[in-house]
Amino acid sequence: MREDFSDGQIAAFDTVLTENSVETPPFSRKFRQKVGFLFQNSDAQLFCPTVGEELSFGPLQLRLSEAAVERRVSDTLRLFGIEHLKERSPQTLSGGEKKRVALASIITCSPKVILLDEPSAGLDPRTQQWLTEFLFALKKSGVTLICTSHDLSFVAEVFDRVLIVSEEHTLLYDGPTKEALHDLDLLLSVNLIHSHEHFRDGKIHVHPHLHEAWHEHGHGERRKV
Repeated sequence: MREDFSDGQIAAFDTVLTENSVETPPFSRKFRQKVGFLFQNSDAQLFCPTVGEELSFGPLQLRLSEAAVERRVSDTLRLFGIEHLKERSPQTLSGGEKKRVALASIITCSPKVILLDEPSAGLDPRTQQWLTEFLFALKKSGVTLICTSHDLSFVAEVFDRVLIVSEEHTLLYDGPTKEALHDLDLLLSVNLIHSHEHFRDGKIHVHPHLHEAWHEHGHGERRKV
């Protein structure tokens, strides 16, 4: 995918994306086959009676054979370690399980691009670590990940490039993640980190405060503390 901020257009697979283009065959089918979307709220994404049917829905819309759908569902359930949830209703699952099922339902369609809306929001630490590792593996396999997130530690672990937008929806930065996370003034200006004040030695001291504090060590590497 490519973007052209100068004229406000976004193109995917050599086609400019408009309301009409994503709804008009044959591009609409090609787009839905190659692009998956992970909602921030899994409850808004999961609607089938069982987990198995949830994973089957996408491949069936792509008109795959029944045997091919069964194989994809079986393989994906095993990949995500959720075979035991196949006959469960998604609405009875925990938040972490719902996130796994929602992402699994996208993977069954073998997308080339996945759009993610605040994917780490509200997850317990174990599920967040699993999600980070899984998305990193997807990226290494060649899948393009496009994500909106306020979670700087999550972004730092998964993404090489970031775009930072102001609260007025103006693009302020487009470049390497590492450089963006070093620019504390920029992060403060867009409310991605906050500062705190304390009084010491007769003076007021102001320090930036990261949501997940990062400290430099070694040769430019980062570790969470």
